Amino acid sequence: MSTVPVVKDPPGGRRAVAVWSIGVAVYFVAVIFRTSLGVAGLDAADRFHVNASALSAFSLLQLLVYAGMQIPVGLMVDRLGTKKVLTLGAVLFTAGQLGFALSPSYGTALAARALLGCGDAMTFISVLRLGTRWFPARRAPLMAQLAGLVGMAGNLVSTLVLAPVLHGVGWVAAFAGSAVAGLVVLVPLVLFLRDHPEGYEPPPREREREREPGRGAGASGGFVRRQITASWREPGTRLGLWVHFTTQFPAMVFLLLWGMPFLVEAQGLSRTTAGGLLTLVVASNMALGLVYGQLVGRRQSARLPLALGTVGLTASLWAAVLVHPGDRAPMWLLVTLCLVLGTCGPASMIGFDFARPANPAERQGTASGITNMGGFLATMTTLLAVGVLLDATGDNYRIAFSAVFVLEALGVSRILKLRGRALARERELRAPAPVPPGPTAAEPARAATG
Repeated sequence: MSTVPVVKDPPGGRRAVAVWSIGVAVYFVAVIFRTSLGVAGLDAADRFHVNASALSAFSLLQLLVYAGMQIPVGLMVDRLGTKKVLTLGAVLFTAGQLGFALSPSYGTALAARALLGCGDAMTFISVLRLGTRWFPARRAPLMAQLAGLVGMAGNLVSTLVLAPVLHGVGWVAAFAGSAVAGLVVLVPLVLFLRDHPEGYEPPPREREREREPGRGAGASGGFVRRQITASWREPGTRLGLWVHFTTQFPAMVFLLLWGMPFLVEAQGLSRTTAGGLLTLVVASNMALGLVYGQLVGRRQSARLPLALGTVGLTASLWAAVLVHPGDRAPMWLLVTLCLVLGTCGPASMIGFDFARPANPAERQGTASGITNMGGFLATMTTLLAVGVLLDATGDNYRIAFSAVFVLEALGVSRILKLRGRALARERELRAPAPVPPGPTAAEPARAATG
């Protein structure tokens, strides 16, 4: 009689932390490169002689590539493993950052940001995969939040370090110098990173099926279809996507591009003060990431209240800033807005906590890719909408930032529609398998006498 192999829970420990730290370091550098435009938006407009819509195209194209790559990257991680995907990602985002530094024209700079977005897309899902392969399942929410926290630290570096360096040494030296960080993290990645602990290999079912005789050119396509279809069929995956969609983008739009112009041009702040407020968003995110991770890890029932509460609070603060009488909002209100925007990153990680239990280990990369696509689609849409509305209204930021409320309303409606099915399915998957009835007292006696 055949037996079903039991998938062992990884032990964690010091080696797990060391390997995971290598992956997180790669993600840290990717975030520095991704957010570097956020502190250089006004400089980029002057360097390439572009208006608001063309400036938003930098981040828009980068995020378009990033979002479009999420499902392919998830499939690559499931099939090729974390190390190969992370290595390719590090090479691509380093080349993209260096190309952006040396670009002589708007067109080549766009191409460089697209290349950067492609490499960046390969990092976060790979880090999530490392967390699930090296640490026990109960630690997954905390490890995901820690990864997000390190990513926000990368954002902090681009704000505190790259901004003054850019204004001190100039465009080429600042961006080309930062590209060296990509080479630095590539060395330990290639030498020391491992996909999983020895003896904790992933289930071989899918790999064996792909190697069966007769599975030639169509095998790859069959794998892709099965992975995507099975992941999307789970309501937890779709709920995870919409939670990520609704919670992440307000802070991303602010940090990636439009926060600095809004604070300087619409609110009349100096670049130094505006940079301090952007830093406050990042600091708030880092402080709250561990809180959200601990709450979700201890009480799964806190996931939806935390996500929806974050959306409501974010919308309320944006509304207060935009409708405040007079030309400028008071500093205390801007500070409060930035503190609240810091909750968006931790709340977006809750999306993965819905997708993770809905999918088996061999689909985690694909499910994470689908989930991660949500927030970046919303960010990309809002970045474009704000740029177009600014050009159409003569730089009226109140009208331009109203796009935030439209996307939040759409996301909340989808969350409320999916939550019942997703939670019911999750309870079904977590329920213990029924135990077949044992033999009656008479049966052993008959067996003994027979």
